[in-house]
Amino acid sequence: MTAPDSTSASPIIIIGAGMAGLTCANYLHRAGRPVLVLEADDAVGGRVRTDVTPEGFRLDRGFQVLLTKYPEVQRLLDYGALGLRAFKSGAVIRLENGRETTLQNPLQQPLAAFTALTAPIGTLPDKLRILSFVQHVQRHTSAELLAKPSTDTLSFLRSYGWSERIINRFFRPFFGGVFLDRDLTTASNFFEFVFQQFVQGEAAVPARGMQQIPEQLAARLPAGTVRLNTRVDSIDGQSVRLQSGETLAAAAVVVAVDGEAAARLLPTFRQPISTAWRRTTCTYFAADKSPGRADKLLRLNAGAGSLAHNVAFPSDVAPDYAPAGRTLVSVSTHGTQALTEEQLTEHLRAELTAWFGAEAAYWQHLRTYHIAHALPAYPAGQPARQLLQLAPALFRCGDYTAYPSLNAAMASGREVAELLLR
Repeated sequence: MTAPDSTSASPIIIIGAGMAGLTCANYLHRAGRPVLVLEADDAVGGRVRTDVTPEGFRLDRGFQVLLTKYPEVQRLLDYGALGLRAFKSGAVIRLENGRETTLQNPLQQPLAAFTALTAPIGTLPDKLRILSFVQHVQRHTSAELLAKPSTDTLSFLRSYGWSERIINRFFRPFFGGVFLDRDLTTASNFFEFVFQQFVQGEAAVPARGMQQIPEQLAARLPAGTVRLNTRVDSIDGQSVRLQSGETLAAAAVVVAVDGEAAARLLPTFRQPISTAWRRTTCTYFAADKSPGRADKLLRLNAGAGSLAHNVAFPSDVAPDYAPAGRTLVSVSTHGTQALTEEQLTEHLRAELTAWFGAEAAYWQHLRTYHIAHALPAYPAGQPARQLLQLAPALFRCGDYTAYPSLNAAMASGREVAELLLR
């Protein structure tokens, strides 16, 4: 298949102003191609959105971080303009008996190496295997790790020789939180890639919320390029019909929505379109003082059966996430719970009180986000890249075409732009 004629007077229409669509639009605009981005929602960002409460709390829709060594992110984003604020490398882990231990990355925190070796999360051979695995991922590029044959992450960890103790106390709570998959069924090649990102870079948030990232990309496009509150009904060749009844002509069409929405817009194409999702619930509280002692570390819960899987204090890292004198508390719960929002909040209060002390019972509940479509599932054996060009003038992009991450969304958007520019 070939790309459409670049002399066409019609713009390239991109459906969806998430990270994949905005990345594609940016590369096309840089090359001088006219672009029109259609977004059904009231703002850009897709799954990367931030709400601001009347009190001034900034609530990302689900706890999210930006891994600063993502290759695609480094290509396109202006870190200085985002005012990135980094979490400290490591985590405070709550063990099954309620005690806590702190694990810091000895590569990035050399003085913490002794703590890492004595922390009760596994045996000495377990910790030496971590150091060996760090050296392993450092010897490979990101592309090489992602191209490796995969099994599920749990099987990979066991075959590498790690004990059940370190799997349950570190890998399940930490990477289970990253993947929204505490059973660790996610493909092992993606685990190796993500492990590398945490070793080489930082986990950070923009100073004023994750939505600054898509807003930065949208701001680089000419005025009028992005049309919000514009829902697409169907695609017919090189024309796009809106639910309003308007029909738009396109030089080419790029479907940059999630897998489920893409399956609705592309019913006649028999390409594999992922509709399996990982879900999460993010509950935000406000505290009068920092329960995290401003150490900028993520809290992980190694206890099986707990609702509070991980806890973060974003305003300790980026103060603008909360009004002066207040602390924002983010609590993540993965999977499906047969609880009402009120019941979930009360169960979480009980767990958080046992974890952080009596004052947690009085934390102000701000908002709960039930996110059914948080990340595409990425089981072992899934193709490293699904087909991006479906017809001479029809393309698709999004992280569901590769692996579940901001990096994959942006990579697919760039690759579609390159196909269009050939």
